[in-house]
Amino acid sequence: MLMLNQTDLIPAPPVSFILNGIPGLEDMHMWISFPFCSMYAVAVVGNCGLLYLIHYKDSLHRPMYYFLAMLSLTDLFICSSTIPKALCIFWFHFKEISFDGCLVQMFFIHTFTGLESGVLMLMALDRYIAICYPLCYSTILTNSVIAKAGLSTFLRGVFLIIPFTILTKRLPYCRGNIIPHTYCDHMSVAKLSCGNIKVNVIYGLMVALLIGGFDILCITISYTMILRAVVSLSSADALHKAFSTCTAHICAIVFSYSAAFFSFFSHHFGGHTIPPSCHIIVANIYLLLSPTMNPIVYGVKTKQIRDCVIRIPSGSKDIKFQSK
Repeated sequence: MLMLNQTDLIPAPPVSFILNGIPGLEDMHMWISFPFCSMYAVAVVGNCGLLYLIHYKDSLHRPMYYFLAMLSLTDLFICSSTIPKALCIFWFHFKEISFDGCLVQMFFIHTFTGLESGVLMLMALDRYIAICYPLCYSTILTNSVIAKAGLSTFLRGVFLIIPFTILTKRLPYCRGNIIPHTYCDHMSVAKLSCGNIKVNVIYGLMVALLIGGFDILCITISYTMILRAVVSLSSADALHKAFSTCTAHICAIVFSYSAAFFSFFSHHFGGHTIPPSCHIIVANIYLLLSPTMNPIVYGVKTKQIRDCVIRIPSGSKDIKFQSK
């Protein structure tokens, strides 16, 4: 009687997955691609423009704009990790992605969305220090401190997301290789497994709490302290200036977290009450909305950036960027 090794009974991982786009809306993929492509173009041009201004304009070499540069760079990675592949699905029906390529895409998406949340938290702390301790602002937020804070936030995401890849890679897959999505999301891939994905679900919730929950708590505390400091100001001009410095950041928080909350909770707890097409559209909007809107909001609401952009066409001498 032949004795079978237990590992022989475990299905081998698929060679590749098929990203099926938006289920139920296949006939509309071409039309859906136009707003996706437009938003992606705005995101790339806007964020690259911000990075260019911050790098070359000496007046923008301040902590607030360094954090904004981190946010722009993160947004570029987020949308570039997903939208080019989605457009290939919509336009050319290039739906296949290798198993390892799927894991890599999943890693980058979750790492940089976690990093974006962390950068928004750092920007809230930056506004807290700027408003509550203006005289110590430059001495507290030195270049070294900013670099260490950014690196720590990035490493936090990397070390928390690496187990996602390991947990997903170890699963046995026997429910086909078709993913009803435009990109490789952790739970979308895990649901193709015929094994127990309870650990994946629990770990996903834990990471969401550790990253999102911690960052939201810090943001809330920072703005509570800012509000307490602002309401004590006697000058209406100082009050307006304090609020105006936070407007763009508050908009960035709303853009990032509103779609994120809907996508996360509907995916984990929505069950069959929300159509799959709605899940996927909102998930893509979540990854596109912040990268698209953040450069616009900061360009409109931040006077220094707005002045740089307005003066560029006039060829003003003080806007001719010179590297150090």
